[in-house]
Amino acid sequence: MSAVVNGVYINGAWRAGHDVLDVINPATEEILAQVSVGDARAVTQAVDAASAACVGWSQSTGRERGALLRKVAQGVSEQREPLMRVQSRNSGKPLFEAGIDVDDVIATFEYYAGLAEALDAEQDHAVALPTDAFSARLRREPCGVVGLIVPWNFPMVTTAWKLAPALAAGCCVVLKPSEVTPLAELQLAQIIAAAGFPAGVFNLVCGTGLAVGAPLAADPRVAKISFTGSNAVGVQVMQRAAETVKGVSLELGGKSSLLVLEDADLDLALELACGGGFFNAGQMCSATSRVLVADSLADEFLQRLTARAEGIRVADPFADDVEMGALINRAQYQRVLAHIQRGVQDGARLLCGGERPAHLAKGYFIRPTLFTDVPLDSALWRQEIFGPVLCVRRFTTEAEAIALANDSDFGLVASVVSHNDETAARVANALQAGMVWINAPQVIFPQTAWGGYKQSSIGRELGPWGLATFQEIKHVIRSN
Repeated sequence: MSAVVNGVYINGAWRAGHDVLDVINPATEEILAQVSVGDARAVTQAVDAASAACVGWSQSTGRERGALLRKVAQGVSEQREPLMRVQSRNSGKPLFEAGIDVDDVIATFEYYAGLAEALDAEQDHAVALPTDAFSARLRREPCGVVGLIVPWNFPMVTTAWKLAPALAAGCCVVLKPSEVTPLAELQLAQIIAAAGFPAGVFNLVCGTGLAVGAPLAADPRVAKISFTGSNAVGVQVMQRAAETVKGVSLELGGKSSLLVLEDADLDLALELACGGGFFNAGQMCSATSRVLVADSLADEFLQRLTARAEGIRVADPFADDVEMGALINRAQYQRVLAHIQRGVQDGARLLCGGERPAHLAKGYFIRPTLFTDVPLDSALWRQEIFGPVLCVRRFTTEAEAIALANDSDFGLVASVVSHNDETAARVANALQAGMVWINAPQVIFPQTAWGGYKQSSIGRELGPWGLATFQEIKHVIRSN
């Protein structure tokens, strides 16, 4: 193992933290690296630096900011392979999944570079008024210092979704990566440092939520907190932020449905069910872990889905034939197994999986798991499991399927499989979700909004909405 890695970057310089945390390879359970992490004092220093840098950065042009964002995209592109590998080692996901992540980061920085460059022409936009006695103009201004708190399931991706629009808007940033998967963010920070941003515009403090996240959310100089993670922690972030009445964006949990209608292509439905449930070992807020199947198709669908799930190759992320990797750590591994055991106790019927693969003695691996006959009040059906667990339920009518899908505290995404365009559109429109895919995998583009209904989200990321969340609206009205 190499020397301790500095996990604090403030005012353009790397620093050692006050403590050291082990970073574990979830596929081997071995220590991958040791990272020095910050505390409340480091957060204060980072906010100091960001506050000072805001004076100049907020006055920079959109074109200047866009050029720097393009440099970040280029830097990530040039280091694509190393970034893929560090993601796989740190998160346990297969190398091909890590490649998708890195490409998403590149696309996000490129997209917001373009939006930044367009801001200059849009500034001081004339506003039509009902009288000639007054005139008005609209300004979109950066909201100031922002705190970004990101999760472990998609390293760099959730960071890019927050960081690129924040910098494009002219905000200065303090980023807290997950203490579980900081290595990719640390490499991204090196790329950002080399891009030429003024000192203090971008700051990073690794550490735990209690030591770093809580003081960041509570600092009165932070104008906005953007958080992605669990609902329980999201509530705590919101409570901290409320003490100083700062803006808050939350991307939280999901318990989403895949609806396989009676005219669905079964081959496509099976593909989408496996992708929606087992990609990233099911560790996705967008996992379509509730599969609703028309009764006329259910017997064949269950038979074929069970065979498909049993055939998925669970292996080390770097194995040539790997299809699904490891869960992130021991705590998550034990949590998912506990949910599976509780589901059986609740009366759900386990069709396959639910245990460690026999050929893997080490690592936090769980076989793809499939349940049916799950009680509607079971935690397995209602709570976010964040593991490779699918629950399948039959329905008889379109209205019943929509009601089952919408019967949730969450409303992040949904998927619909149907040959009939009119039917698919009607069902998609009736679903209470921020993103609905029709006959499509879970493709996400920087141009489209990300976020959901109910307890899934407050606000939206990506698209122009992601930029707007880091902007304040100012109207200037004058007498003519």
